[in-house]
Amino acid sequence: MQSVSKERIETDTLGEVRLPEQALYGANTLRGMKNLAFSGRAISTEPDFVRAFAQCKLAAALANRDQRVVRDEVAQAIAAACQELIDGKHAQDLTVDLMEGSGGTSTNMNFNEVIANRAQQILGGALGRYDQVHPNDHVNRSQSTNDVYPSAMKIAVYARLGPVTDELTKLAEALKKKSVEFANVLHLGRTCLQDAQPMFLGQAFGGYAALVRRLAESLGVARSQLLALPLGATAIGTGFGSQAGYKRAVFAHLQRITGAAFCPAKDPFDAMQNMDVLSRVSAELRTTATSLGKVASDLILLGSGPNGGIAELQLPAVQAGSSIMPGKVNPVVPMGVVQVGYAVVGNDACVAQCVQAGQLEINHFEAAVLSRVCDSIDLVCNAARLFRDRCIAELRADAHRGESLVLNSSAVATAFLLQFGYDTVSAVVKRSAHNNRPFLEEMKAQGLISETDAVSLVRQAARVVPHG
Repeated sequence: MQSVSKERIETDTLGEVRLPEQALYGANTLRGMKNLAFSGRAISTEPDFVRAFAQCKLAAALANRDQRVVRDEVAQAIAAACQELIDGKHAQDLTVDLMEGSGGTSTNMNFNEVIANRAQQILGGALGRYDQVHPNDHVNRSQSTNDVYPSAMKIAVYARLGPVTDELTKLAEALKKKSVEFANVLHLGRTCLQDAQPMFLGQAFGGYAALVRRLAESLGVARSQLLALPLGATAIGTGFGSQAGYKRAVFAHLQRITGAAFCPAKDPFDAMQNMDVLSRVSAELRTTATSLGKVASDLILLGSGPNGGIAELQLPAVQAGSSIMPGKVNPVVPMGVVQVGYAVVGNDACVAQCVQAGQLEINHFEAAVLSRVCDSIDLVCNAARLFRDRCIAELRADAHRGESLVLNSSAVATAFLLQFGYDTVSAVVKRSAHNNRPFLEEMKAQGLISETDAVSLVRQAARVVPHG
């Protein structure tokens, strides 16, 4: 016989709903699930956001206990339920869609109902009755969706950005290591994809390392701006619905719970109305992703070939490149990094539109911002890690090829100006073009310089000129 799943009935302001008997969520959550399943991704798929939201609820419960607006045993039961969410439990009951369109209310009520029902269980009560712990009267006391949701967003993004800056720092170190390894490898500098001047490959990689380190630092600066939260501002910034002393208490608990220096925003109305800080974070992620994409594009060009391209670099062969061309190997990791840049640009465009679309006292489009910023964080973090591990770490330079390209290019002519003068060097350049012969070959043919002295001059020209 087929078993029949048991149900329980709850009544909210819109009428009765039927729920799975053991579900920790309630009527508000169920309506949100049915009405707002836009992305197919539940809030449980963002564990950092779940943890942050539960941390806010835990801090609020303890602050409400301190203010004696929630009884100690109720506050302790709520706190225990919050801690279970922080520890990763009950994910199956956090079912509202991440991109829900209720301005965060469905998400907030999902947490309120799960916490209230679990607290009911802890106190020996029945699910859905809310006679001992109520989702609104107790779990949501001194709060509004409008201050808890954006606070949880900032806490979650703050936590997520830590690993990103770590990965970028590691990538910068890997690039710096290559700059040392390639310090004496001649490289033909190019501007506008045309031969320009001689340099060393290590100098190019030193530039890449400096870029990535600066990206990590800039992202860290943006991250620090996430510490100011609107928690305690309740619905529109006035703090109506909370008692005097609540904000001080809730932040004291939140700092202890998270281990981070979260603090009240200087102006609660500003914090409620505006999401410029998250826009700035998104913009830094975009800048980081596109900058990594630029470095990756350089490596694709320098590794092109092996016979018909530049071929100064030998990118690690991590997998077959073609299903029809035998032996072909593609720069798949750098190509993926370039692709990440395109995707993060799209995410940032969405964030910018959402930030502009805020109306009056709050912004209703936080769910899209959360979704896109978290996606950008994941993309950038993975790109930095894979770029380092699967490309930069095993990257090799073809020193012979690099030197050959330099010495066979008229770009080295600049290295001989001081010794021979502009007119003489220009004449040799023209003659080498007329004779279809490399510049240095023409110099040697005219008896102006030996090959050993020529290579020495080129290497000297590639060194950075010190300026005091």
